Amino acid sequence: MEIGIISDTHMPKRAKKIPHEVLTAFKDVDLIIHAGDLCNEAVIKELEALAPVNAVCGNIDDISLQQKLPKKLNINANGFLIGVIHGDGGKRGKTLDRAVEAFKEDNVDCIIFGHSHIPHISLRGEVLLFNPGSATDKRRNRYFSYGLLTIKDKIEARIVYF
Repeated sequence: MEIGIISDTHMPKRAKKIPHEVLTAFKDVDLIIHAGDLCNEAVIKELEALAPVNAVCGNIDDISLQQKLPKKLNINANGFLIGVIHGDGGKRGKTLDRAVEAFKEDNVDCIIFGHSHIPHISLRGEVLLFNPGSATDKRRNRYFSYGLLTIKDKIEARIVYF
């Protein structure tokens, strides 16, 4: 199973459309996960043309998205439990800790989060922590980015920079 991971698209403020690089990479995935701050329902529609989409709301999402999307989501993917959260709230620089705390009772195998726009892959114990960065708002990062998860007998994560 191949999963496309994206977060913090902030559309249409940061971009009018999802970048071509992302659309090309996601055309063959089985699922797309958006970790919040879509800002506009058009993002979901554009991604759904490629694959089913699971998304959580972020702190910048408009009220209609906040009413439709959960703040936290657990997804079963090929027998692995993936937790998804935006990661906002509280002190700056603590996004990863907030994401971990949100799933401490859920026995997840992987936590996908956004908010910081900083790409990140690490392990905390047995749990894979994954932030794809942002494909439309790199802030102080050198490149835009998105992520891919490959799930077979284990979860493999990679960040793609462009």
